[in-house]
Amino acid sequence: MKNSRNRISACLALTLKVGDPLTLIGTAMAAYYWRFGDLQLPVNYWRLIAITLLLAVLVLGASPLYRSWRGRSLWAESRSLLLRWLIVFGALFAYMVAIQAADELSRLWLASWFCLSLLGALALRSITRGAAAWVRRRGFDQRSAVIVGASTDAQVIVNTIGDNAWAGITIKGWFSTDVDRGRIDGPEILGNLQSLGAYVEGHAIDQVWIALPMREEAQIALALEQLQHSTADIKFVPDMLGMQLLNHSVEQVAGLPVINLQQTPFRGNAQLLKALEDRILAVLILLLIAPVMLAIAVAVKLSSPGPVFYRQERMSWNNKTFQMLKFRSMPVDAETGTGAVWAKAGENRATRVGAFLRKTSLDELPQFLNVLFGDMSIVGPRPERPVFVHQFKHDIPAYMKKHMAKAGITGWAQINGWRGSTDLQKRIECDLFYIENWSLWFDLKIIFATLFKGFVHKNAY
Repeated sequence: MKNSRNRISACLALTLKVGDPLTLIGTAMAAYYWRFGDLQLPVNYWRLIAITLLLAVLVLGASPLYRSWRGRSLWAESRSLLLRWLIVFGALFAYMVAIQAADELSRLWLASWFCLSLLGALALRSITRGAAAWVRRRGFDQRSAVIVGASTDAQVIVNTIGDNAWAGITIKGWFSTDVDRGRIDGPEILGNLQSLGAYVEGHAIDQVWIALPMREEAQIALALEQLQHSTADIKFVPDMLGMQLLNHSVEQVAGLPVINLQQTPFRGNAQLLKALEDRILAVLILLLIAPVMLAIAVAVKLSSPGPVFYRQERMSWNNKTFQMLKFRSMPVDAETGTGAVWAKAGENRATRVGAFLRKTSLDELPQFLNVLFGDMSIVGPRPERPVFVHQFKHDIPAYMKKHMAKAGITGWAQINGWRGSTDLQKRIECDLFYIENWSLWFDLKIIFATLFKGFVHKNAY
């Protein structure tokens, strides 16, 4: 049974290892036919394809792309694949420039080859995953697992694995410990901790999931002692599933193993990538909207006495404040007697021009200057005034965690309708989801969605 299962996994991995080079060759010919209407590729094109295949074997073979993806999402694998594809074709283009062959070959062919081959590799993985899921749902290619402990997290593990049959993990049962206060519903109890090692070895168990509180060092140590002769994968699930964690991970600091319970995703290369994204897009957008901003500036100036821009203190990344720019939508003395007031439906403080700007979110356009200055990001949690921040942080759990990212002009909450005087709890949930799942592609998705449903909204006032 185990040999059969291993053969299935090896067959799936081999499909990708063979499929990727074939995809590169096939899409190179398809791109050439689309560009020139001919399938007879010249020798210099075939030479380039051969070099690309060699680069792909080296780059992809040294990556985790051909290892078991059991339990990992297609989205995570796609991001990893895109990075490797960029490395391969980037190295290819550098080689072409170095040998002065860039002018001899069609750059349009190269660009279309890159796009087609990437789509082909993604399609291959999607099909392979679908086949694997189909096989696993029918009881083949399974990994056997047992659970140690009867904590709440252990029950979550059982329920999650049971709801995701495509992962191909079968829970055989669980082992009790001296610190259990209940039972696990579903799988049978297989014994206590002292019988764990014998069962795992005797039944060729593939995975052992230890679901014990971190404070139970003695029970964890006993479980590891029981498994000292086992070759099973051992997975430790500390009691953190119910905690509000952001970007938790495991790393080494000065050689010490450290579990990060919370950290901003914008560090190192990610911080640089985010900054480049913001600056480049801000410059391009400002060039495009300059005539619109000029027209709005004139309209604001004519609508009522006062400056064109309205500067307001807002709080952003790491609780730092900055002066956020807007086109002025109210008379200059609108808050003289009231102080800071939360905008809500039905208010009439705005000028006629200002009301239109708010309804269409055009008053937000000057914030692209804030992005250019480094105060804001194009995508991120919307910033709030400090007076409201100090109020909301006591009323809304995890409210301050939104400041682990730079404030944005638009965000995941805004394109999902949580803007204006709406449920702040839902808005924070969206902000934390964005921080936890940030990627360049997630940003571009939000920016694209903003074009269609992020400007005019019933809650914009």
